[in-house]
Amino acid sequence: MTFRGKKMGQIDFDGKNGLYYQWTPPTQNDAPSFVFFNALTGDHEAWEAYIGPECRKAGNGTLVFNYRGQTGSPFSTDLRLDDTLIAADTLRLLEVIQPPRAILVGLSIGGLFAARVVLGGFQAAGLVLINTLRRDGPRLKWLGDALVRVAQVGGLELLRDLYLPLLMNEDWLESNRDSFLAETDYTGLDPESGNYKLLAEAGRLSDWALPYEELHLPTRVITGLQDHVFYNETDVAALAARISRAKRVDMPQAGHLIPGERPAELADLLIQFAQEV
Repeated sequence: MTFRGKKMGQIDFDGKNGLYYQWTPPTQNDAPSFVFFNALTGDHEAWEAYIGPECRKAGNGTLVFNYRGQTGSPFSTDLRLDDTLIAADTLRLLEVIQPPRAILVGLSIGGLFAARVVLGGFQAAGLVLINTLRRDGPRLKWLGDALVRVAQVGGLELLRDLYLPLLMNEDWLESNRDSFLAETDYTGLDPESGNYKLLAEAGRLSDWALPYEELHLPTRVITGLQDHVFYNETDVAALAARISRAKRVDMPQAGHLIPGERPAELADLLIQFAQEV
């Protein structure tokens, strides 16, 4: 289905598995296409609320999609929804869509998936890693296990109530406080649900030991300095230094989920990057 130049559909793998996507080609000659990779507990709307429309206004193409287990993307419960599967799915989608001069943009662990797509042989024009870089080790593994435990006990509602004060910037927290910590009975996630499997499998089992030296394309490393869960300056600096064409952009007034916290600033950064690659 096409609406106002945007093609919406689903790539069907086998009748039980597929990917929901929305694709809008560039409207300016030689303009690149942004391919957006979600965080685990979100979906394509994180990009389409503001960032995607702004990128399209500047003449760029946009491709948003949802991983298996996210909104509109069916999955078989016996599959392991990890980074290897998500990267392979994305390569299949890109082969079908063939976005010109693709810039891969990953939020949080979405940046890991985007990097794996590049390492898997996809010829991208650029790469944007938003709060992605983190060192594998006991702390990251503990965090992954803790997020799953919280989801088991109280679902995404409890996870947000506990973690958003650490993830988001203070302006966002002040504006949105009344929408959280409601008087409610928390309900744990179904272990066979997409959200649970993505947290338990991609969130805990993905391999963060990337060969960063093999990423030779223009790269932006965007970091929200008010992220008090995943951001560690020593680790980000060390990992970014291993990417030969990486340029860092630090955002002191943002936390972890920058598309929802500072969408205008992020859109400007992406449009500027598109003009440089």
